[in-house]
This record gives sequence, C-alpha cells and structure tokens, in this order.
Amino acid sequence: MAAARPRGSPSGALCRLLLLTLTILTFACDACRKETLHVPSKLDAEKFVGRVNLKECFKSANRIHSSDPDFRILEDGSVYTTKAIVLSQNERNFTVLLSDTENREEKKIVVLLEHQTKKRHSKEKVLSRAKRRWAPIPCSVMENSLGPFPLFLQQIQSDTAQNYTIYYSIRGPGVDQEPQNLFYVERDTGNLFCTRPVDREQYDSFELIAFATTPDGYTPELPLTLLIKIEDENDNYPIFTETTYIFTISENCRIGSTLGQVCAIDKDEPDTMHTRLKYSIIEQMPPSPTLFTMHPTTGVLTVSSFQLDREVIDKYQLKIKVQDMDGQYFGLQTTSTCIIHIEDANDNLPTFTRTSYVTSVEENRIDVEILRVTIEDKDLVNTPNWRANYTILKGNENGNFKIVTDPKTNEGVLCVVKPLNYEERQQVVLQIGVVNEAPYTRESGSRSSISTATVTVNVKNQDEGPECSPLVQTVRIKENVPIGTTNNGYKAYDPERRSNSGIKYKKLNDPKGWVTVAEDSGSITIFRSLDREAEPIKNGIYNITVLASDKDGRTCTGTLGILLEDVNDNGPFIPRKTMIICKTTMSSAEIVAVDPDEPINGPPFDFSLGSASDSEVRRMWRLTKINDTAARLSYQNDLPFGPYNVPVKVTDRHGQSQVTSLNVYVCDCVTENDCTLRADARTGNGEVKLGKWAILAILLGVALLFGILFTLVCGVSGAAKQPKVFPDDLAQQNLIVSNTEAPGDDKVVCSTGGFTTHAVGSSAQGMCGTMGSGVRSGGQETIEMVKGGHQTLGHHHTLDPCRGGQLETDNCRYTYSEWHTYTQPRLGEKVQLCNQDAAHKHAQDYVVSYNYEGKGSEAGSVGCCSERQEEDGLEFLDHLEPKFRTLAEACIRR
Repeated sequence: MAAARPRGSPSGALCRLLLLTLTILTFACDACRKETLHVPSKLDAEKFVGRVNLKECFKSANRIHSSDPDFRILEDGSVYTTKAIVLSQNERNFTVLLSDTENREEKKIVVLLEHQTKKRHSKEKVLSRAKRRWAPIPCSVMENSLGPFPLFLQQIQSDTAQNYTIYYSIRGPGVDQEPQNLFYVERDTGNLFCTRPVDREQYDSFELIAFATTPDGYTPELPLTLLIKIEDENDNYPIFTETTYIFTISENCRIGSTLGQVCAIDKDEPDTMHTRLKYSIIEQMPPSPTLFTMHPTTGVLTVSSFQLDREVIDKYQLKIKVQDMDGQYFGLQTTSTCIIHIEDANDNLPTFTRTSYVTSVEENRIDVEILRVTIEDKDLVNTPNWRANYTILKGNENGNFKIVTDPKTNEGVLCVVKPLNYEERQQVVLQIGVVNEAPYTRESGSRSSISTATVTVNVKNQDEGPECSPLVQTVRIKENVPIGTTNNGYKAYDPERRSNSGIKYKKLNDPKGWVTVAEDSGSITIFRSLDREAEPIKNGIYNITVLASDKDGRTCTGTLGILLEDVNDNGPFIPRKTMIICKTTMSSAEIVAVDPDEPINGPPFDFSLGSASDSEVRRMWRLTKINDTAARLSYQNDLPFGPYNVPVKVTDRHGQSQVTSLNVYVCDCVTENDCTLRADARTGNGEVKLGKWAILAILLGVALLFGILFTLVCGVSGAAKQPKVFPDDLAQQNLIVSNTEAPGDDKVVCSTGGFTTHAVGSSAQGMCGTMGSGVRSGGQETIEMVKGGHQTLGHHHTLDPCRGGQLETDNCRYTYSEWHTYTQPRLGEKVQLCNQDAAHKHAQDYVVSYNYEGKGSEAGSVGCCSERQEEDGLEFLDHLEPKFRTLAEACIRR
C-alpha cells in the first residue's frame, strides 16, 4: 500500500508535473540536495513549518540565508515563517544558502513546500508506475493545527486493489483507544484523516494498525503498522524551578566565585530549538556597580567584581530571564527573582575612639573598675567579626591590672586586681591593644592589624596605718632562762613616717601564757618557765600573735615566733612499759628508749637494771645493748610463768638519766595475743589453775573413753548376732579406699545400731564391727578395723595427740585381745596427762586443737589400701568384674 493522490485530468497533471520539474531543475542545478515539506494552505506569522537537515549537506556552515524573505532558517534547520502566508498554488519552493566565510565555500538546499490537500495523481498514473509495496508509510501532524478538519494526512493503498475490491480500516490509539476518534480512514479510498488538534506534550506519536480486506472477509495483506508523529510547536514557555532564588556570598570572595545556579524546564520537544534555553540577567538592584554575571547556557551565577562590601550594601536583588529558541527575540521567555545576601567578613579592624586615656586609683584598692575604653568596628554587630578582645601590652609586669570585654557594649573594662603602693610607685603607664575574636581577613601590608591606646594610671596616697612586715618575725631564747628575762619582740613599721615610732603593741594570743608584751616597744618578758618539750610546741617554735596600732586606731597583726633553744633537761625513758615474753618461743624482749631533747642531748643511751643494790633483779634478768637507742631484756635461771617488775635505767650522752619500771609477763604462749587472753588463768603466785582449753581437753578425753567402751560392747553383741558383717564379694564389688592426700577430719565415726561415737584426734569412718588393735609408734597411734579376727580392708589413721594428727599408713595388725590389752592403760594415762605437770607445763601429748574454720571436711578421711604391697592380701583383685579391672590395675601400680 502506498500514498496516492486523488484522481484528476491526466493532461493537466502532466503539465503541472513538467512545470514543477523545470522549476526544481532551475533552482537545483547547483544544489547539493532537496527537501519537501508538507504544509497547510495558510500559515501564520512565526509559524513552524518544518525542519531541514543542514548537516548532511554542509557541516561547517557559519552563515545560513533563505532566498525567500517569507521564511527564516535557524541553525538546527528549523523553518519558520516571518509573516502570514497563503499558498495560492499547490506548491512553493525556495533555496537555503549555506556559506563558510573562512573557506569561501557555498552550498544550496532546495526546499519544496507542498500543499497537504493537493490532488494526487490519478489511479491510472499510479498504476503506470512500478508496483508499490504494502509497507509502513510514516506521516506527521503538526500539533495544535488549525485545520480545516478533518485534515487529510495521506492515503494508504494495497497493490491487491488491482485484483480485488479492498476495504481499508485502522485500529489503535487515537482510533478505538484513547484518545478515541482522533483518526479515521475512508473505507474505499484509504484516505487517512485527523479530526481535531493534538497536543504533542500529551501524545508525541501514534502507532496505528491498518488492515486491507475484501468484502467477503478475505485478507490479502498482512496488517500494516502505521506511525503518525506529532510535530512539535513552540507552545510552552520555559519555567524556572523556583519563583525566587536566594544565594549567600562572603564579601571578601574573589572574582569568579560561584553563588549558585538557576534552572528552568520546557515541555516542548527536547533537543530542538524549542527547548534550547538561554539565561540572562535583566536587572540588578541597586543597579551600580554591576557585580554579577550569569552563564547563558548553564544558568550559573558568578561574581564579576571585587567591589562587594557588606558595610555599603548587604543585599542585592536580580531579575533574571530564561528564553527558548536560543534566546532569539521571537522565543518564549519567563522571568524570576534572585536575592543575594552578602555575608560579613572581618575586613574592618576595631579602632579606639581615643588614643590616650588618664585615670586614677587609690593605693591598696583591689577588684575595682577604674576605666572603660570604647572602640569602633564597622563589621556586623554581635558577631566574632565585631566582638573585641582587649589585652595589656606594656606596663603590667607586676600583674596589678587586667582588662576584660563587656559583652553588651563591647567596651574594654580596666580593673585593679593587685593593690598598688603609693610609696613605691605614684604613676603607671599602660599600653592596651584590641583585636576581634575572628582573625582579620584582608592583607594588612604595612598597616598594623592591632589598634593600640595609652592609659595613664595615677596612684593616690592613702594613710594606711602601721604595716606588719614581715608578717612573721622570730627571736631565739633558751628554754631554761630565768623568769623576768626580757628580749626583743615584734616590730611594726609606719610607711607614712617611714619609722616604727609611735606604734602601740598588744598581745592577742599566747597559748601557754609564758610571756608578756611591752606596749610601747613590743619587747617580750618571760612570765613563766619555757619548756621546749611541752605539748603544743612543734619543732621547738612557740608562736604568739601581736596587734600593732597607731594613734588613729589603724592596726595590723603579726606573729612572733620564739625559737626555743634546747637544754638537756630531760632524761631518756622507755615508752612501752608492758612487755610479754612467750617462754615457749622466745627468751627475751626488745626495749627502745627515747629522749625528748634534741639529738645533741640524746643518744647514744646507756641501759642498766635498777639500782646497784637490787641483786634479786640482777639475778633474774640481764640487759644486752642492741644499738644507740635499744637493748634486749632476757630472763635467767628458767623463770616460772608470771608477772615481774623490772626497773630499767637509761642514761643519755651527757649523763641525764631516768628509771622506767617495766611490767614483764613470762607466759606459756606462742604469740603475745594468746598470752593476753590467758594471763589470769596461767600467771600469778604460782597457783595451779586450769584454763578453758585444759577443761575442754579433759571433757573430750572422757567422751573418747566412753565412746571406745561403747564401741567394744557394740562390737561383741554385733558379732554374736551377725557373725558375718561384710559380704564375701565385698572385694569384688567395691573399690579399695584411696590413700589420704590431706589432713583428715579430727573424728572417728562408728555407726552401731544408729549410735555414733566421736573421738577427737582421729579420723575414721566404717561399719560397726570388732575394732582392730592399735599401736603407738613415735607418739602416734594406728587403729585398724578387723572382721571376726580375720584381716579385712580397713582405714589406717595415724594420730598425733598433740597436733591433731597427720595421717600416715601402718600395715601392722593385731588381734582384739592385744589391742584391748594395749589401749586400756594408755587411755587412762592420756586422761591423766591432759593436765599440767608440777612445773606448770602442758603434757607433751596434750591435745591442741586447730582453729575451727566453720566447716569440716565433707569427704572425711580415705584409707591406705592403695599403698599396700601387691602381696598383702590383694588376691581378690584377680576376681574383679571387667568394668573394675582397668581401674584396679591403676590402683596397685607404684
């Protein structure tokens, strides 16, 4: 199918064709190409006609010219009318001249304008040409076309129409889909029409499906895809993205600094002249000087001058414009507003309003404001560029002044922080400076970046009264001077008269009341004996406080320190008067002497026992010197326990001596604390007294005796009733008890019909049966359990009756009769030996219990079976069950 014109007169069509061909040849004899544009019969001014491809003909053209003044050609090949045109004929043409002025080259393009309603060639003429194909034939519609409607677009035709009656139809968007009924096709002719204007921004193209069928429904052609493109018209204004743009720039920015970018959008067809935008600044307020420029293509706003000064103008307003058609006068345009705020920079130095100031202050005044200085600064108020920092550059070497900033007024406040002395200095000259908190931004060059001013401070004289200087004065006096001795005292000074005459003195504080102070001279008189070693004296200095006053009642206070020179008036003594000698662990005690006097009157000391006539003390005690200040006191002739009074005489290097009576306790103890707890029960007059531990030991021995007797009775009766306590397979079903690896619990537990017996000094646990025999070896005992007179496994425990017992292993075995014969006399002997002997000593096997730690051993004691020799009754290991053999083999290994 192809486009075809309506039929007409064959001869007239031929004539018109010949004339058109001649015209085209005339214009295109030297043209590089030709373009055909389909236009309506009536064109408005500034109407888009179409687009010509210029680059295919001449790419380097820098000048484009139209031969017809009614048409204008743009750089992209867009053709516009310059005025309203009515095509009187069906066709019109003109030439586009392309020139390259540098290379002096020219080329032409012939543009042929064809009326859209022009009659097509007759069917016969069409048929006389070569056969057309049923193929897509692109066509276009100008958006917002004014018609007349229905507007003819083109004709679709199938070559099969030569043989069949063909009916044409179309479907798709714009026909039976939204927007419906925009296009239709004549069933018989295939002429395609548009019924109303189209907006390209809503629909930029339509893809229709054309069908060719015979009246009986036969389809000789496949469906044809027909693309209808909507040609863009510049009917949309470019619009800025914001109605008002706000930018900020520092006043000290450089030329070319970027403020920001403006942006506009255009709904017309992209990459055409309709959307080629150009930005520009229309107006600046205030207008002078011109400070900003805008890039025409990107819309970037930059600074074009260095004359930005916030202190002159802090805000500018720009009216900006964007225009399509690359900014040509007939393009559509829109305006917007741009506000530019100028940020403050520290480009103005603070300066003093005056270069010199004069003020005054009374001497001895402190924390007082004496002057306020003001400055000028053009920078923005209440910012770091405006706030001032003051400093004193010269004249404050003694630190008498300080200057601070008043945050509300930005003034400098000069204060006195250390008192001034008129007698030393009557005038002070200060140099002060000021800078901003923020650093100065401009190049200072030869100009100093700090402003300075001079302040002259006059010091006023003030009658100050007496001056106690120095506050602490000292005098040296020996501690043994007679009462009534007079010595120099405290002296005050009157700075006004530069002397100490006319000053009255009074004692304010004298802790011991040792001295009196003369009212006129301030000298002191000894009122009581001075003692360097008295309680409140430290380092030999005794302080009194003196008040000095003048005739006008002005006063000052000072301290007089009396340095007491030492005299050897104290003998050395022993501070610790009670000593304990634990006779079981020690035979002597150390004594240390001290001397309150100074070291020159102190050690080395000489130690001796009482007076020369006290022979009894010398017979019992002996002194041995250790060093210059200590000696060792030892007893002689094996003294009994008890308290003793031992007088010890200590003499210093100059013969000053003192006798100290020591209370010495000779005690049966290990530590001194133990003796302190038992002193009343163990010492005094040689009487025999029982302590609480001895009583406890007796009670425990009695309990042990009853426990053993009860066990024997239980064993005999149990043997009669149950001759066989242990099962025969005991060895095969039970593991032997492991060796004891730590001290066991101090008890033997024997369960006999629900009765439990405890014995101090042993650790054992077993089933009730005939008790085995025990043997004493080296102060230790071994008790073994036997079964019916035959040897069985048992627990062997080594008992130390004096130390609570460390467990050992004893392989000895005895019959019941041997054990009974041996234990009965031994138990009675132990009970008797629990008390003390005639020399007040504990028995050697006296039970000494360890301190109770809150909880006994949960495991108890373990036996010694693993320590038995392999040949000592371990034959039952050969009959162990398989699950115990491995463990038994490990137990019998050495």
